[in-house]
Amino acid sequence: MDADAWDQRYSASELVWSREPNQFVASELADLPPGTAVDLAAGEGRNAIWLASRGWSATAVDFSQVALDKGARLAADSGTDVTWVCADATTWHAAAPVDLVVMAYFQVPADDRRRAVRNAAGMLRPGGTLLLVAHDSTNLAEGTGGPQDPAVLMSAEDVLDDLSGIGIEVVRAERVAREVSPGDEHRGAERRTAWDCLVRVVRR
Repeated sequence: MDADAWDQRYSASELVWSREPNQFVASELADLPPGTAVDLAAGEGRNAIWLASRGWSATAVDFSQVALDKGARLAADSGTDVTWVCADATTWHAAAPVDLVVMAYFQVPADDRRRAVRNAAGMLRPGGTLLLVAHDSTNLAEGTGGPQDPAVLMSAEDVLDDLSGIGIEVVRAERVAREVSPGDEHRGAERRTAWDCLVRVVRR
């Protein structure tokens, strides 16, 4: 799906995703001291806005200008300051090393994912954190909602393979359960479990 298609999707509803941060982003990062953060493939910027509200200097990157414009309005409404950048998340690079990169539900084919993940890790200063959350490969058969194309799903092991050769410390890399409620933005059924992969690493 290209930027124009995502622009159309974001134009079709008030919000495609929730106003609240992803639950794993919030739980994993709540205790990190604020610094500089990049939210890659940020969409409407819910995670970047949450980070900014906690004192982070946050940059939201997405190739949909419609999504970024909506995010900027949400940030203004909540009094948070986020930098909005319209760019390809697989190739955009921060001007200076950052303390945190978040990639939440960036579901693309393996070659694009590998390029994006390695690019994200390359932005980190030593000691910086990369957090990736995505629909797990097992969700197609065992879970609910999410993309139905296995080519854009992944496992934690896939992501660690993407990072091969880069100096990192693995803090967490596993499949995690996400309980889906009615109206969930990932289109799951009521009272079912969706399976995500979660990878958290620190740059050496």
